[in-house]
Amino acid sequence: MSADQSDTRLWSDTNPVVPKHVAIVMDGNGRWAKARGLPRAAGHKAGVASVRAAVEGCARAGVKALTLFAFSTENWQRPSSEVSLLMELFLRTLQREVERLHRNNIRLRLIGERERFSARLQGLIAEAEARTAENTGLNLVIAASYGGRWDVTQAARRLAEEVRRGTLRPEDITPERLDGCLATGGLPEPDLFIRTGGERRISNFLLWQLAYTELHFTEVLWPDFREPHLAEAFLDFAQRQRRFGRTPEQAEQLDRA
Repeated sequence: MSADQSDTRLWSDTNPVVPKHVAIVMDGNGRWAKARGLPRAAGHKAGVASVRAAVEGCARAGVKALTLFAFSTENWQRPSSEVSLLMELFLRTLQREVERLHRNNIRLRLIGERERFSARLQGLIAEAEARTAENTGLNLVIAASYGGRWDVTQAARRLAEEVRRGTLRPEDITPERLDGCLATGGLPEPDLFIRTGGERRISNFLLWQLAYTELHFTEVLWPDFREPHLAEAFLDFAQRQRRFGRTPEQAEQLDRA
């Protein structure tokens, strides 16, 4: 079934398997604009509607967490004019959307090196997080100024500091303890990774967390991504057998349990 034909209610009607945590690389804004003879800025602006569609679709489906890769540590290398536009767009979107998120019981948090943002943007991020902190619905995580290698490095530094203070022994460092020090600490690992735009890379996104995540790639450019495409990804996810190192027979037994 193509995305154009699929029913956006697919996950609730015929597909009971809904991922708890969805992670999305929102790729293709620039190519979307170029194909229309528009500046790259137009693609970034058009992508905001797709963010809203993904958030609303995941919330309706009962997804617990949605992590969107908005701006990577490597993106700081882009032309300063584009970076400035992205920061301004981020600021305006925060101002416009935070009350909508709050009304819909969605909790917002940002992960990444927020110290690299302007003081004004840092303040708006903190206000938005505080405004939605008590909400109990979808956890919306925006990865901005974020990189997977940075994330693992900052977690390792936190553990090293505990060892230096004498509050942690090196032999007590476990994958679980390191996981708790990551920027996504407290959230379930992503079940489903979606990348739009036709590229088939992880691109330094949630490197530790994606160890056993199911990967779904689509040719759809991010500004065109809507709920039918999300439903298509969910259906693809539901058809996977997640074995986590077990044999197919063991996995089937666990599924039946």
